[in-house]
Formats: sequence, structure tokens, C-alpha cells
Amino acid sequence: MTEDLPARAPTRAPLPKRDLVGFEGRPPHPRWPGGAKLAIQFVINYEEGGENCVLDGDLTSEAFLTEEPTTPLAGQRNINVESQYEYGSRAGFWRLHRLMTERAFPVTVFGIAQALAKNPAAVAAMKAADWEIASHGLKWINYAHMPEAEERRQIIEAIRIHEDATGQRPRGWYTGRMSINTRRILSEIGGLEYDSDSFADDLPYWVTDNGAPQLVLPYTLDNNDGRYVNGFGLQGPDFSTYLIRACDLLRKEGETAPKLMNVGLHCRIAGKPGRAADLQLFLDHVAALDDVWVARRIDIALHWRQHHPPREEASFP
Repeated sequence: MTEDLPARAPTRAPLPKRDLVGFEGRPPHPRWPGGAKLAIQFVINYEEGGENCVLDGDLTSEAFLTEEPTTPLAGQRNINVESQYEYGSRAGFWRLHRLMTERAFPVTVFGIAQALAKNPAAVAAMKAADWEIASHGLKWINYAHMPEAEERRQIIEAIRIHEDATGQRPRGWYTGRMSINTRRILSEIGGLEYDSDSFADDLPYWVTDNGAPQLVLPYTLDNNDGRYVNGFGLQGPDFSTYLIRACDLLRKEGETAPKLMNVGLHCRIAGKPGRAADLQLFLDHVAALDDVWVARRIDIALHWRQHHPPREEASFP
């Protein structure tokens, strides 16, 4: 069972700082295993069953990352949207699971705690494939305006449910629609190897805003199938073309300065047949490469901790 949380008493730290400088154009050489020119990380977002739904006590229905523009319905179910999410857990997940396991690709799951608890068969399949199951929070909702005390309660509850559902405490975290308090709360609770609530770089980096080093593994919104439905649309083979171009450019840069490439997938989006067929083109491209390291996020985090530990003299790398 989860130990008592939080590990440290809450503090009133300053608001998060911005870093517009980063590595100053001189990123560290990550020394990826095997001399790889690029680390590639596949995320499958498992959110189905954790989205806004009045059946779960939410005030509105879900309206985010759906097949057609819609608005939340106050106090009402949206059966259209509910069934789109249900497709993700009933069919899309299993299609993505097949595509990844056929190629023996390591995967990190960003798992919404309530969604994981509702589908033990999917969790069992993730574990059998040795996928990392990181936490995606308690629910797939927007935390930006949530009172800090309530967000803290939900993070603690998410960790408890995650451990009950998977048998392990999460070692990584990604809220997605986070608040200005999220990273500090995670620091105070402790026990995580990394969080991914950032899109700020092509490499992991350290922050010390909260009094202790925290490792950030940036995520992606461009190498992400959400672009099919979020208004910055993709059509036909655009996604695989975009991913292949990104991969090949990063491999070229990796001759002197290797980077990390994230790929974000959703069961109800990339899990659809036409999109999955396009995704296969990129998966086969990666499978044919001998100069990339495909890894779980936890593997990348542990590698970075070993080879690039935090520097005490600076808040940023």
C-alpha cells in the first residue's frame, strides 16, 4: 500500500520561474546507450473512463480531443462523446497494443487513475508487455483553476488508486492540463523520478524551484495524434510524414548532439484503423533503424540521472 503522503510538509514557494535560456545552444551529450543518435519514446495516453462525465460526479460532459467540435453539456451526459471514449478502451487500445508488441517497442502509458481502475484487462496487458505505467492524474480534466488543496488531494488519491490498479506506485507523472502548483505539489509529495509537464526542450533537464532537484522529461504536442482533432489538423499520411521528417532531422543532428523524440498517441485517436495504418509507416521506419534507442520514459529518466545528475549551483542546466 502507499505510504503516508505527502513526504514533506507543504511550503509556500514562489511561483514557477520561466527559463528562456535553457542549454544556451550547447546541450549536453546525452550518451544514449549504444551510441544512439536519437532516443525515441512512445507514449500511449490511457484516459478512457477518466474524462468528464456526470455519472462520475462531474458537472459537465467531456468536450476535449473528440472527433467533431462540441461543447460541454452542463449536468447532462453526451452519449456521442462517451461512445468515442469507449472506442478507445474497447478497440483502440488493443490495436495500439498489437502494433507496439509486434515490434517489441517499449512504451510508457500515461494512465488516468480512474481509467486504469475501470479496465483491469488493459492494465494486465500493459504489465505483460513490460510497459511503464506513469500517472496521468486522477481524472482527465483541467486543473488550471483548481484550488491547491483540492489538487493536492486528487494527486494523493491518484497515486493510491494507481498503486491499487497496477500493483506499483507511479515513478513518472504527466497531468497535461496542469496548474501553477502542480510541480511544487509533486515535489512535496515526493517519490517520483520525473515529471513531464513541459514542452520546453528536446532533452531532459533539471529544475530546483521547489527546494530540491526535479527531473523534467519534456513531452510533445506536435508529434502527437491530438493534431488530428484539435483544430491544427492532419489529414491522410501527414502524421507519419511529419514523424519521419522529425526523426530523420534529429538523427542528423544526433551525429554531434543527440536528442529525445517523443511521440504521443491516444487510444481513441491513433487507435482508429485509418490512423493506425498511417502510424504503422512510422513504426516500420523506426524498426529499420540501427542508430536509435527506443525506450520507456523511466529508462530515459534513470539514464539521465546517472549521466547528468543535478548541479547544485544552478536552478537550470
